[in-house]
Amino acid sequence: MSGTHSPEAVKKLLENMQSDLRALSLECKKKFPPVKEAAESGIIKVKTIAARNTEILAALKENSSEVVQPFLMGCGTKEPKITQLCLAAIQRLMSHEVVSETAAGSIINMLWQLMENSLEELKLLQTVLVLLTTNTVVHDEALSKAIVLCLRLHFTKDNITNNTAAATVRQVVTVVFERMVAEDERHRDIIEQPALIQANSNRRSVSTLRPCAKDAYMLFQDLCQLVNADAPYWLIGMIEMTRTFGLELLESVLNDFPQVFLQHQEFSFLLKERVCPLVIKLFSPNIKFRQGSNTSSSPAPVEKPYFPICMRLLRVVSVLIKQFYSLLVTECEIFLSLLVKFLDADKPQWLRAVAVESIHRLCVQPQLLRSFCQSYDMKQHSTKVFRDIVNALGSFIQSLFLVPPTGNPATTNQAGNNNAAGTVSAPANSGMLGIGGGVTLLPAFEYRGTWIPILTVTVQGSAKATYLEMLDKVEPPTIPEGYAMSVAFHCLLDLVRGITSMIEGELGETETECQTSSEAASSATQSSRQQELQSTSDQVDKETVNRAVWEEMVNACWCGLLAALSLLLDASTDETATENILKAELTMAALCGRLGLVTSRDAFITAICKGSLPPHYALTVLNTTTAATLSNKSYSIQGQSVTMISPSSESHQQVVAVGQPLAVQPQGTVMLTSKNIQCMRTLLNLAHCHGAVLGTSWQLVLATLQHLVWILGLKPSSGGALKPGRAVEGPSTVLTTAVMTDLPVISNILSRLFESSQYLDDVSLHHLINALCSLSLEAMDMAYGNNKEPSLFAVAKLLETGLVNMHRIEILWRPLTGHLLEVCQHPNSRMREWGAEALTSLIKAALTFNHDPPLSQNQRLQLLLLNPLKEMSSINHPDIRLKQLECVLQILQSQGDSLGPGWPLVLGVMGAIRNDQGESLIRTAFQCLQLVVTDFLPTMPCTCLQIVVDVAGSFGLHNQELNISLTSIGLLWNISDYFFQRGETIEKELNKEEAAQQKQAKEKGLVLNRPFHPAPPFDCLWLCLYAKLGELCVDPRPAVRKSAGQTLFSTIGAHGTLLQHSTWHTVIWKVLFHLLDRVRVSSTTADKEKIESGGGNILIHHSRDTAEKQWAETWVLTLAGVARIFNTRRYLLQPLGDFSRAWDVLLDHIQSAALSKNNEVSLAALKSFQEILQIVSPVRDSEKPETLPAVNVPVPVLIGSISGPGLSRPFVRTDSIGERLGRYSSSEPPVVTDELEDLNLWWAAWNTWYRIGSESTKPPVTFDKLTFIPSQPFLTALIQIFPALYQHIKTGFNMGDLQKLGVILHSAVSVPISSDASPFILPSYTEAVLTSLQEAVLTALDVLQKAICVGPENMQIMYPAIFDQLLAFVEFSCKPPQYGQLETKHIANAKYNQAEWVALNYVPFAERSLEEVVDLYQKTACHKAVVNEKVLQNIIKTLRVPLSLKYSCPSESTWKLAVSSLLKVLSIGLPVARQHASSGKFDSMWPELANTFEDFLFTKSIPPDNLSIQEFQRNESIDVEVVQLISTEILPYANFIPKEFVGQIMTMLNKGSIHSQSSSFTEAEIDIRLREEFSKMCFETLLQFSFSNKVTTPQEGYISRMALSVLLKRSQDVLHRYIEDERLSGKCPLPRQQVTEIIFVLKAVSTLIDSLKKTQPENVDGNTWAQVIALYPTLVECITCSSSEVCSALKEALVPFKDFMQPPASKVENGDS
Repeated sequence: MSGTHSPEAVKKLLENMQSDLRALSLECKKKFPPVKEAAESGIIKVKTIAARNTEILAALKENSSEVVQPFLMGCGTKEPKITQLCLAAIQRLMSHEVVSETAAGSIINMLWQLMENSLEELKLLQTVLVLLTTNTVVHDEALSKAIVLCLRLHFTKDNITNNTAAATVRQVVTVVFERMVAEDERHRDIIEQPALIQANSNRRSVSTLRPCAKDAYMLFQDLCQLVNADAPYWLIGMIEMTRTFGLELLESVLNDFPQVFLQHQEFSFLLKERVCPLVIKLFSPNIKFRQGSNTSSSPAPVEKPYFPICMRLLRVVSVLIKQFYSLLVTECEIFLSLLVKFLDADKPQWLRAVAVESIHRLCVQPQLLRSFCQSYDMKQHSTKVFRDIVNALGSFIQSLFLVPPTGNPATTNQAGNNNAAGTVSAPANSGMLGIGGGVTLLPAFEYRGTWIPILTVTVQGSAKATYLEMLDKVEPPTIPEGYAMSVAFHCLLDLVRGITSMIEGELGETETECQTSSEAASSATQSSRQQELQSTSDQVDKETVNRAVWEEMVNACWCGLLAALSLLLDASTDETATENILKAELTMAALCGRLGLVTSRDAFITAICKGSLPPHYALTVLNTTTAATLSNKSYSIQGQSVTMISPSSESHQQVVAVGQPLAVQPQGTVMLTSKNIQCMRTLLNLAHCHGAVLGTSWQLVLATLQHLVWILGLKPSSGGALKPGRAVEGPSTVLTTAVMTDLPVISNILSRLFESSQYLDDVSLHHLINALCSLSLEAMDMAYGNNKEPSLFAVAKLLETGLVNMHRIEILWRPLTGHLLEVCQHPNSRMREWGAEALTSLIKAALTFNHDPPLSQNQRLQLLLLNPLKEMSSINHPDIRLKQLECVLQILQSQGDSLGPGWPLVLGVMGAIRNDQGESLIRTAFQCLQLVVTDFLPTMPCTCLQIVVDVAGSFGLHNQELNISLTSIGLLWNISDYFFQRGETIEKELNKEEAAQQKQAKEKGLVLNRPFHPAPPFDCLWLCLYAKLGELCVDPRPAVRKSAGQTLFSTIGAHGTLLQHSTWHTVIWKVLFHLLDRVRVSSTTADKEKIESGGGNILIHHSRDTAEKQWAETWVLTLAGVARIFNTRRYLLQPLGDFSRAWDVLLDHIQSAALSKNNEVSLAALKSFQEILQIVSPVRDSEKPETLPAVNVPVPVLIGSISGPGLSRPFVRTDSIGERLGRYSSSEPPVVTDELEDLNLWWAAWNTWYRIGSESTKPPVTFDKLTFIPSQPFLTALIQIFPALYQHIKTGFNMGDLQKLGVILHSAVSVPISSDASPFILPSYTEAVLTSLQEAVLTALDVLQKAICVGPENMQIMYPAIFDQLLAFVEFSCKPPQYGQLETKHIANAKYNQAEWVALNYVPFAERSLEEVVDLYQKTACHKAVVNEKVLQNIIKTLRVPLSLKYSCPSESTWKLAVSSLLKVLSIGLPVARQHASSGKFDSMWPELANTFEDFLFTKSIPPDNLSIQEFQRNESIDVEVVQLISTEILPYANFIPKEFVGQIMTMLNKGSIHSQSSSFTEAEIDIRLREEFSKMCFETLLQFSFSNKVTTPQEGYISRMALSVLLKRSQDVLHRYIEDERLSGKCPLPRQQVTEIIFVLKAVSTLIDSLKKTQPENVDGNTWAQVIALYPTLVECITCSSSEVCSALKEALVPFKDFMQPPASKVENGDS
């Protein structure tokens, strides 16, 4: 409680108390003034205490009565809110332990009042609990009052209160006893307790007890009173009590505080005098009751057992026996006899179930059982309690089988020997085989038609009861079928387990004690104390006493156990249950053996043996002597006759094996069930683990085993163990999978029985070997003539004997292996297989055995052991060779490190395998090789490495098994890795060896002949490896080629740096180019026939389904590999001398691959091209952005000043040295080669590129299904190569090259896409996205133009060519390019499979090209070449096409972009054109421009029907922009512009302006309606220029004036006609077009007047004014019209006339001006 005593806690307590008192005073202010006053004085009191005392808590406790008073008064008000507040405050005081005894008394009294008034019941319980658990101030009457209070609350009407109260009572009872225990602890040192209480002590007066003990005593005594329905002495005020609750409390006290009763005489007196009689009294109805005896007529309900009481009594009894057996020996005898009686068949089912549960609780306590045995069974005139318990369980189990489950008494008690009834012939039983997995699914016991399920009731060794725990049930529960059986079964098992482990433990101790002869450490359990007091310290005596007890226990229980277990074994249908029964029988047999109880031992073993064999099996051993006497003997158990039930053959067991009986003349078959097999395993366990105690029973065991092995058809296997045969000859033996899984275990144990031969001496061992050999020779003779299964027993046992005698192998090795080698050559395959098995097993074992001295120091022994392996090579049978190889493999695995000089032999065995020797041999030999490569390269002499490479290569070429070939390639890679890592060591060793060999050769006068001779030996090793891989790269199998190729290039890439520089020449010419040539030849001649899927179930992907396609993959791989080496190792290759020749050869290969008619190859060729040009970085790191080296503008490094032909300046190195340095690690300095040579390499590359490009994009002459058309990725890659390549050759790149480039770009873009690829490459038609090919083409041009831009003058003549190229692309928007004669469908209507080829959507590409044109033109408009080559005219000419098509363009965006581009270009180009007006360079442009305007503004294409008004207005505004351009950029500069052009423009404006609208309005209605703005603009522009003083020709002015007068005249006519029609039509509205027409006229008038006003007066003709004014009256007449639209237009037309209204002037001035 230190937490409540800390200063902070005390401070908090004071604050809380004060706040509680304040709250109380507030609550009581109105209704309860006295309480309020008390609270306020309480506050003062608390403050005073706090101020005056240092020990505040102690002071509070002294004054607690006063401190508590206000709260008690508060509770007295009985107001819920106040009461809760007060109780909380009181609890807080208690928890700080500041309540004195008197205060506690007051509190309890107050609580009592509240209880009487049924107020705040849960709070009360909580308060009591806090009060009693925090301290010990409450005792005696106060305590009893508190307990009664809780008990009273337990019997209220409210469920929650009841349960809470019950829990509280339990806790309070525990607290009372815990206080007593604590009190004892405190006084333990002061007074020594009297030792053990004799059972007959007189009652001591209570006065001797200490206070806490006295409370506990009074409480326990009253609990007994209450359960007995007597009045309590101490718990005054009790009204009612239930017996069940009382029993629960008694049980919990007895269980939790046994030491109280064992240490205090007063309490033990209570136990004997009150508890035991009470229990016996309460049990009486259960004893007298008989189920089925006229229960209906018996009216006395008292006599019927009551489940809740009975179950609780049994719980109490369990505790009494477990904890107080030593005090209550006599009483326990009564209890145990009662328990046994409750198992009788005439008791109710539930009673039997709880009784069995109680017995189970005893069975898991072996020491207790031992005490029973000593106290009762071993005393003379006493009940044999232990024997009775076991026998009662047995008869209980039997009764469950024999009594029908209805509950009636058993009518037929099947006594007597039922052997006859149980016989059913074997064939009838075999019908069971048809039912899958046995009959029953649930684990169960089944016997003679009675079926009892096995339930999982508890875990082994713990007695977890179900019905003893049902404290909440009032009615007896229904017991599920099989529950009682399952508990009884567990009782038996736990009983056996407990007894045997206890006795064997003690036996073990005794044995060790006898050895050490030390004093016995007494095991002081209560049950054995009395015995120890009597026992003398003399060792021998104690053992005699113990042994007597052990023997008595076994003799008492074995008959009952065996009877019950045999019955259960026969009835069990569940594997686990059977297992447990057998385990019990086995442990009992072993225990009897250890104790030397022969009869019982043999009885148990016989039971197991009988269980192992089929029913009624003719095995004489079992039917003699003991077995016979046992099986027909009845034991008397409690006067009932219990028969040893013999196995009934109809037990529903799954038959798992059918075999032949072991006989000279086998007749028919016998069947084994899974249970037989389980019994057999048990038998084996018994023989193996307890062989020492079997004695005479060995005969039984081995006889049985021998028969079982034969029936099961076990055959010897590795190590000589007997295992199930692979293919058992003849139909006689049938094994199911169930038994197959069991057999390995069985055979395993069988073998161990033979291990004992290692304890024989040498002579005997030789005799054994000789005997086995002669046995084996007999077997060999028998097996010569026929193919029958030979007897392999002798061989197997020879092997086993050899294996267990390894420590002295030398003395038996020669006879043993000599004989086995003979067996290996036997014609009977099974026989020789076994000879080989035994021989190889022995060799392996002998090599791994830890000899002394070890083999490494005993070479003679090692050779002796390895010799037979070598001799096996002379045997021709492949199965023997396989065994030999397997043996080699295992020797490698275990001994590989220490083979030393044996390596050539081992490698020789592997290499001796030929291609025709069958897959399994090859596979095994290969495994050996794998092992050598992975683990043993470092340990073998370096001279063997070349053998390893050769052997590995030869396995790659074996065509028996693809995986082996592939893996052998992997091995070559591993070998290369090893060479790399251990390079220096290997090199040294090889050079040393080489020197030695050369010396020898010199002496003999021979020439050393090895491949790749001039190269040093280590390089030769590498070249051998490369050559082997090269051979594999052209293997007929594609997978092998692929793997070998990858390995070859990886190896060269990873380890090539180890080679001498000169060796690289060999690598390039002899390995790589040689390989490329062979691959190219094979690829071009490969078969195009489709390969049907190989191997039936292996599917071949369509991209690999012809030999040609498979070779294509190889080609790709090889080319890429070579290219990569050229790229990454260029610094090594360039100084070689013939690098440029090699470069040309490589380019030639790339070209032929790129032009092969295979998409995969061609695309890959380009990738390799990119790689050797170092466009892609050689390291493919995802981190590095894929930037083209061209973009990182290299630092120019001047290397010498070489004057190239026709170039007067030094070359600039194009890839910076810095970059190169970055690319190679610092250990390999880049070799700066001659720059000129470098340039030649680049130009060679450009020529190759040009050839690839022009060949691949040239359209074929004819088309059919098989025509090869290059794929988009190919073309894209091709074009993408150009920019980077260009960076290197730009200095010499001229117009001719540009032309070549243009052709390729144009052809590439024109290539269509095959329809099946289109969904992946094409965006959907609506998206304006470029394909990557189109992107690449534009990028290429972009790179060019940027280069021209910064390049010298002579390069800039290339601009027009670039414009031409781009403009050609722009034309694609309206007229997609043709690819030869190929029919393409437009993408939008290509359904996937109808068109073979799909033209791309060229619109986005064309539009993007157009944007490029505009950009470029903006930069270069004034450029000399651009001006001279009439670029502007070409642009306009190109744009004229989409502009004239307008709505007919494939994509609407096209013409819009064309307009905007035209406007941009003109805004730059027109000033330039005017500048050069005199030179005549632009003369031909003007008419083109005029025609373009004309075609666009007055297009022939009809707008689509679905065009919205808004769209149309937007389009119209574009037209307006064009007119604005004319008005701002062209007409103001008319004097610099050809006259004809201006005339054309004026004519056009005239055509577009309002007055020129067609006279018949019907067909032009839409146009009129929608192009008002445009017309207005034209009109205004026209007027503006007509009236401007800039009119250069009379002709122009004339045009416009003429036009005006026509307009005005026509306006007049229209208005007149309208007025007429309006008048005639009356109410009817006029036709729509007429209204539209009148509105146009009115708008034209207002526009005209505006324009006239804006111009200078001198430019306007007088006539015109007159005509305008003449319109006025006509306009006025229109006012009456009904249409609102007309009215608003009219208003606009009338307003401007105000300017003509002026006062009439004098006649003189009114002239014609």
